[in-house]
Parts: sequence; structure tokens; C-alpha cells
Amino acid sequence: MAWVVFVVVDVVVIGLMYVFWRAGKARLRMFEAWAARHGWRYEALDRELAKRWRGTPFGAGHDRKATEVLAGEYAGRPALSFTYVWTVGGGKSETTHTAHVVALFLPAVLPALELTPEGFGARLAKAFGGQDVQLESEDFNRAWRVETSDLRFAHQVLHPRLMHRLLEPDFARRNVRIEGDAILGWTGGRTVLDNVFPLMSRLAAVADAIPDHVWLDRGASPPRRQGDRPRSAPTWGTPAP
Repeated sequence: MAWVVFVVVDVVVIGLMYVFWRAGKARLRMFEAWAARHGWRYEALDRELAKRWRGTPFGAGHDRKATEVLAGEYAGRPALSFTYVWTVGGGKSETTHTAHVVALFLPAVLPALELTPEGFGARLAKAFGGQDVQLESEDFNRAWRVETSDLRFAHQVLHPRLMHRLLEPDFARRNVRIEGDAILGWTGGRTVLDNVFPLMSRLAAVADAIPDHVWLDRGASPPRRQGDRPRSAPTWGTPAP
């Protein structure tokens, strides 16, 4: 009777493989249809894109790759959305993680500035010497952890009007980082297409609030607003300085 058990197991495994294959094909068609509907480009895999940035969630683990890559324009800026995949550990303890990353490209390279929600992880990091820039708003300081490579830049960008905007409910528990010539946001898990534009709208709100003199000091014009002529996206595989 042992052979019957093996046959049943094989049938179950093959059946599950077929179900996953069908689900993968359906998801692929969903992404292709979304890209076509919005005039964007779709690529199933881009390993070079996974090397472009260094901050969270990038850089950890191994077998890092960008999947479900969508590229187009949002609010007059070149934009990307993708599922970032990485693996930690090995053997029986190996675990694969995913994050939905969205990015808008900026007209100049800027210092690093990362905003993450205050919480246990942030408190633990600070207990071991992690940075947390304090600003003039106590409400903001309680809600956000601020890390930066340039304190002056952080104070220029996080002015009272932007801090007030970042305290509104739609920014709760979100992550935002300026790195190189892009502003990024990310959430745990694979891409949810209905979230692409809402996430980008928050990034656009932050980018639009950066004072003009910050751009002019770096020899760039302030970011273009919606309705301006589009420009091509920069090379995805070019690492930020």
C-alpha cells in the first residue's frame, strides 16, 4: 500500500504546482493589463534595479532582485513601482522576504533623509546609538524617527508645513526616504496595484514641499509640476552616490 501513498502525494504536489502556476500567470496578466491601461512599462524581473539603492529595505540578505517592475510617469516625474525580494539565512532556516517599493525621480542628487515611524524597532535602534534628529515639533518627534547624512538639509526639508502634512492620517505608519536622485516609499509584502498611485501621491507631497532654494543651491530647477512635458527616466541600474 506504500505505493498508493506515494502516488497520492505526487498527485497533490503536482496539483499544487499547477495551482501556483495558474495563479502566477493570472498575476502576470493583471500587471500587464495595469501597465497597458496607464501607459506604463512592465518587466517581470530586474536584478540590476535591486542594486540601485542602499537604505532599507535594500542591502540585507542575498539573492536580491526586483520583480513585477512597473515604470512610467506620475505627477510629471519618472516613477517606478516594484516588488523587492531578498533571502536571509540558508538551508532549513532560509527565509524569503518581500517589500513593495515605489520611487519618484528628482531633478538633483540630494543628501540621504529617512523618515520611519516611531515604535519598538526605532526605540531599540536608538538605544544602541541609532540617529534620531529632533525638530521643533514634539508631536512630529513622537511620530517619526529621522535619520540623515546632512543635518542642515534635514532642517531645510522638514519645515513646519511639511511636518504638519506628515502628521496627517494618510502618512501614519509609512516609510519615506530621499536617497540620491529619488524619493522612495515601501511597505511589507508584494505589490498591491491599488496602492501604487496612493503611495506615490504621498511621495509627491513630500517632494513638492521641498523649498525651491534647496534645488537652486544644487544647480537644479525646482521639481516640475503636473502638466509639464515628460522626461525620460534615468538608468535604473545606476547606484546613488
